[in-house]
Amino acid sequence: MKKNLINILFFTLLFSSMIIPLSSQSKNGFDLSDSIININDIHQGGPPRDGIPSISNPEFISVNQVDYLKEDDIIIGVVRGDTVKAYPTRILIWHEIVNDTVEGEPIVVTYCPLCGTSMVFSRSIGGQVREFGVSGLLYQSDVLMYDRESESLWSQLEMKAVSGEETGEVLKWLPSEYMTWKSWRDKYPHGEVLSIQTGYNRNYGGNAYGGYFASDRTMFPVPEYRRELPNKALIIGVIVDGEAIAFPIDQFSSSETYIINIASSRIQISYEKERKHPFVRNGRGETIPYVISFWFAWQAFYPETVLWSPE
Repeated sequence: MKKNLINILFFTLLFSSMIIPLSSQSKNGFDLSDSIININDIHQGGPPRDGIPSISNPEFISVNQVDYLKEDDIIIGVVRGDTVKAYPTRILIWHEIVNDTVEGEPIVVTYCPLCGTSMVFSRSIGGQVREFGVSGLLYQSDVLMYDRESESLWSQLEMKAVSGEETGEVLKWLPSEYMTWKSWRDKYPHGEVLSIQTGYNRNYGGNAYGGYFASDRTMFPVPEYRRELPNKALIIGVIVDGEAIAFPIDQFSSSETYIINIASSRIQISYEKERKHPFVRNGRGETIPYVISFWFAWQAFYPETVLWSPE
């Protein structure tokens, strides 16, 4: 009963329109005196530090043991060597961060429900392996993570530390795959899937953000630099040679692969609508990182982004 009451209180706060601006140099126990972003643009999401608990000792099960996923549920997939792992957003929506190690490589799988963004980063920073948690703070509606070793705050979409000892340090963005559970299962029948045995009592069968996803409204203030698309139009965000480009999903033909010249590089991109699966490769045919994002979030962090059209 106590946990249910906590969950109710959390979502009441989260889905209200109330915004609590920071009026001091600290919030949720984080010292923001050296922040490189405007403190007034950092907001409390509702829960305290670690109120949304990250997962640091993930357990995995085989594909044939999975009974909690629907065919069109979204999977964030990571492939390293012979190891293939799936991180369902059905779990990530409750935890936002999974600290893991794949084939000896420390990684962090991150998900921000408010921006629709899932991104995977290396946890090796400055020669030290970091463990990430959820700060309970938001910048431009995007999750601010923190590492427990230095207590620095890290912006997911900006991909760098914005306060603390590591201020200015850049995260290494790693390739991952975004697709439906059915597609992932068919592609990787011998893969591993994140278990719902997380150590926490959560309704992994529910859709906590259903009302938010169905609305075009944002929950927290976000600068509007670009208005070519609806707020929650889905785009594929790519950064090549320091240049950001957004590919609206509804502009793709499932039968075509497009060759795009960006700065001094060339990429190949396609999107399989039924599988909800992008393919993004460089000129050598190597997979490069991409992120599915709501338009409002991408344009807030990358106002100079190129907006692609197939015409």
